[in-house]
Amino acid sequence: MIDQAILAVGVFLIAFTFAPVGMGGGLIFVPLLHYVGGWTIDGALIAVSLSLTAVVSYGSGLAHRKKGHVSDAAVKSGLVGAVPAALLGVAIVLSLGSDLDLVFKLLSTIMLVWSLRKTLKKLGAPPTSAVAPETEEPPAAAVEHWPLRIGTGIGGMLSSILAIGSGVIYVPVLQQYAHLPTRKAIGSSLHLMMVVVPVAIVTHLIFIEASDWETLREQAWFLLSLPLLTYVGAKLGAVFGMKYISSENILRVFCFLIAIVLVKYLLDVVPQLLALV
Repeated sequence: MIDQAILAVGVFLIAFTFAPVGMGGGLIFVPLLHYVGGWTIDGALIAVSLSLTAVVSYGSGLAHRKKGHVSDAAVKSGLVGAVPAALLGVAIVLSLGSDLDLVFKLLSTIMLVWSLRKTLKKLGAPPTSAVAPETEEPPAAAVEHWPLRIGTGIGGMLSSILAIGSGVIYVPVLQQYAHLPTRKAIGSSLHLMMVVVPVAIVTHLIFIEASDWETLREQAWFLLSLPLLTYVGAKLGAVFGMKYISSENILRVFCFLIAIVLVKYLLDVVPQLLALV
């Protein structure tokens, strides 16, 4: 019961914190379920984590759409690369079998280091002047379609493998190749997740083993409560976070959380790698 209470509070806080910056929270959902909940890293865990990430993307994405912070042209183009790559990611997970735990943590470690470096660079950059949000879509010619699709394809594949929303990939790709301002790139990133993540969830669930289905059934009521907590957290985060919480403070919390997860993954991965040498 204590572990479940910690999981419930953690899920709410992750959704609240990550929603305003266009991230699904998968980088933290997985270690929360793995280390606190005791779940094995497999297709079932990835599907559950992705379901929470999907709720964050919907709760925050709809709020961003109401404010006009979405480029439909960029989203439609990005999905051409992201959806097929998400299916490829599921195939990679299935092919790894018993090696998934080590590979997952190695890739996650690389992603966390990259995210931490990028976020610290943002925090160290001089503040920019506020600019009125753009609500009109850029002309179709402004979108560099193939570089955008390659970038979102990488994000879609990592989404299926690492159980993340891939906002950390989508947002800079949308900024660079769709030429979107930050807030609109975040909203468009969330809309990519709203399609890609459900595709990954359904595909993972199709291939999980019978024992994993039994685990999901045993914890059905608790697992059903987590998306509700995630939705409330994401909704509050999107509404109040954008108004009252500075991007700098959100990024500081993000850095703190991923630093903790990074250390934990390294403590697991290093002994396994040394054993292979």
